[in-house]
Amino acid sequence: MTTRPTEDDLVALFTRADLGGDQRLDLMEFTLVLDELGLAWTRAETQDRFERADGNLDGYISFEEFRAIMESQGWAGGPLPAAGA
Repeated sequence: MTTRPTEDDLVALFTRADLGGDQRLDLMEFTLVLDELGLAWTRAETQDRFERADGNLDGYISFEEFRAIMESQGWAGGPLPAAGA
């Protein structure tokens, strides 16, 4: 993906990654989203961001939590920063 995801893109990403169809992402499903976005984080970085996104501490990320972490990281609303930026 060469541009930051729009709201529609976020919905599509979330839906594709939601393999269980339960309208929430577990850590593995969240990792799929990161891979699709081309984000190469370590396992520890991915775990940290997942835990920060899981606002209600239920072990899953809802779409609202997913959108919030995407926006807080600057991943929605325009072109992605260049690699290494």
